[in-house]
Amino acid sequence: MEAQPSMKYIATFVLVSAVVYTASSVTHYSIPEEMEVGSVVANLAADLGIDVQTLGMRKLRLDILANKKYLDVNKDTGELFILERIDREYVCTSKSVCYLKLEVILENPVRIFNIELEIMDINDNAPYFRRDTIHLDVSESTSVGERFSLSNAVDPDIGSNSIKGYYLSESANFDIEVQTGRDGSKFADLILKKSLDREEQALHNLILTAIDGGVPARSGTASIIVRVLDTNDNTPQFDTDSYTINLTENAPIGSLVVKLNASDRDEGSNADIVYSYSLYTSEKTQQTFRLNPDNGEIRVKEMINYEDFRIYDMEIIATDKAVNSLSGKCKVKILVTDMNDNHPEISIKSLSSPVKEDIPVNTVIAVVSVSDKDSGENGQVCIHISDHLPFALKESSDSYYELIVSEPLDREKMPEYDITITVTDRGNPPLSDNETITLELLDVNDNVPQFPQTFYTIPVMENNAPGALLSSLTAIDPDLHENQYLVYFIIEKEIVNTSMSMLFSINPENGNLYALKTFDYEIEKEFLFHIEARDSGVPPLNSNVTVHIIIMDQNDNTPVIVSPWRAHGSVVEEKIPRSTDKGTLIAKVIAIDSDSVHNSRITYQFLQNTDTTLFSLDQYNGEIRTMRMFSYRDSRHQRLVVIAKDNGEPALSATVTIKLSTVETALKTYADMTEVPLEYDIFSDLNLYLVIGLGSVSFLLLITILVTIVLKCQKPKPSKAAPPSRNSVISERNSTIADSTLVSNDAYWYSLFLAETRKGKLVVRQPVPKGSRYIVSSIPRSTGLTETSDSAASTLQASTTTSSSST
Repeated sequence: MEAQPSMKYIATFVLVSAVVYTASSVTHYSIPEEMEVGSVVANLAADLGIDVQTLGMRKLRLDILANKKYLDVNKDTGELFILERIDREYVCTSKSVCYLKLEVILENPVRIFNIELEIMDINDNAPYFRRDTIHLDVSESTSVGERFSLSNAVDPDIGSNSIKGYYLSESANFDIEVQTGRDGSKFADLILKKSLDREEQALHNLILTAIDGGVPARSGTASIIVRVLDTNDNTPQFDTDSYTINLTENAPIGSLVVKLNASDRDEGSNADIVYSYSLYTSEKTQQTFRLNPDNGEIRVKEMINYEDFRIYDMEIIATDKAVNSLSGKCKVKILVTDMNDNHPEISIKSLSSPVKEDIPVNTVIAVVSVSDKDSGENGQVCIHISDHLPFALKESSDSYYELIVSEPLDREKMPEYDITITVTDRGNPPLSDNETITLELLDVNDNVPQFPQTFYTIPVMENNAPGALLSSLTAIDPDLHENQYLVYFIIEKEIVNTSMSMLFSINPENGNLYALKTFDYEIEKEFLFHIEARDSGVPPLNSNVTVHIIIMDQNDNTPVIVSPWRAHGSVVEEKIPRSTDKGTLIAKVIAIDSDSVHNSRITYQFLQNTDTTLFSLDQYNGEIRTMRMFSYRDSRHQRLVVIAKDNGEPALSATVTIKLSTVETALKTYADMTEVPLEYDIFSDLNLYLVIGLGSVSFLLLITILVTIVLKCQKPKPSKAAPPSRNSVISERNSTIADSTLVSNDAYWYSLFLAETRKGKLVVRQPVPKGSRYIVSSIPRSTGLTETSDSAASTLQASTTTSSSST
């Protein structure tokens, strides 16, 4: 490494002494240690008289007789500079004067220069102790002025930079004395200047500081721990000189009376204490109480009786275990106090058990007496029972008490009572005794049978098997024995000359309800009656429950086709003109079902249709209409088979066959006949007959209305063969019957008549075809329903004969 040309000599930090001795040919330089790298020591070229310009050609080199190359020469300037920091303590470990020897070698011609570089010491090391902590054990009996040698500090620096002196931290008991060795080293002795007392301070922590003479000065510290050793210089001391103890008689053997505590400020065996009785303690006291020699506990050794001894005096000695033992003593006085050692006693003099649950309040059920052998407050007693019981104690005389009923009893809530009577004296602590009596309650019939529900709704499917179990109606009676045994029966109620017992049966023992007959939804829809449960107590108690039987409908009725009407098994024949327009109503199929609304919902379908493109069928209202006009290719005869199917599961159905024949005559359709007024060209005989017929029908209609009104005003007499019901064979629709004439608010019944009335040019309301009868039963208004039958009482038969008309 070469120094920069502009580098200056460091005159303020580096003291360089270059002395050239011509006689010895050795050049001497002096520098301080730890100079900065790059610092210039001297200009060798100038000092050795060498031309700077020739240094490069003469191959100047520097040899250092050391293990490191600390210096080098700048070949451009001839300056000797620091290449690596020099630590004097490292280079010269044990020498007071430190030199580095160098050789400067030049060629052309060859010359060798010897150089000695003296390394001057600086204060770069602080004093230190070989041990950071110095432990000393000093007896508290050590005399004042005693010396204790301490390990000296070490400082690698030399001269004035080495250790100058020692200082000790402030201490009331110790001081130091600094001495100088033959080699000039400094060391210190620790001197005891005041007596030690371990009981006041057992440990002394001191700080020893070593300071060198450098500028600025450096220092190092060591900790001195002085442990004061104990001597037996303290006697054992009790907490107090005398103890007064109150002890109750009959104290358990082994129970603790008092625990004496003596302390010794010494330590180790000097503080271990042994307890013992002194010669002034009586033999009786030592027999009655046991003293533990190790911990000073005094415990009861024999039973103590207040009547034998009331005061025990003793003297206790505490002795330490030192070689030259010391001792202390105290006095103990034990006062025996009287004890509440007799329990109160309780006796049951009389007891009534069992008793009925309806026993009156304030009735005496037991008499008890109490006693206590103690006197004073220890012999005074108080007696009580639990607060939550329906009983109370009442004092009848001295030490006698009556147990009475304080609240009404209920066997169903609590069939048996365990009554604990407790007697306690007023001693301290109080003593008590108790006696438990068992009171059993006898049952009385005070609970009415209870059904879980007040109203039962029981659905029953129609067509049930006779004897079928409908439900189990069970009541509960919390009483016992015969008061709990229940009997069930149906409360009689006549309906239509039939009692409930003919329709239903109940098991008197378990309340199982049975049906005695098969029910028909179309005849009976519901029943309402009462069932009574009665216990066997005296007097018996009963309760009843309402039962609502609802008959559920089954799909057991086949739809009946009422339009177009035809005899059983016959085919309906109709004639229609071939000129019928598209959408013309040809016929209307109407079927009725006496089942419930759900099962009686009818849908219509073609089962057979000669030409599917010619006719359409409405699946809901049964109307058959033309889908197009007739053509010459269409057959003159068409066969339609319509099936009417209900909504039941499984579905039931009925069919009707309609034969249609087309004619060339221009007959009016239903719509034409209802919408176009009648045209009369001449007043013919046929017209006269029609007028007479219409007048007769109107007269018969009026008579029918009058008869119906009279029948409605009279109360109908029920019949066993056909009891009134809410059944409907036709349908549940918004219709009423008056004098066998059907009046409807909808188009249902109107289309029934129109569907069969297509005879001739005139429209004649003709409910049934020629030669047949259509029968409508007259049913009371209260049912709001209609019924169709082939033979039934009080029916009006309507028969109309249609004569052929000639064109």
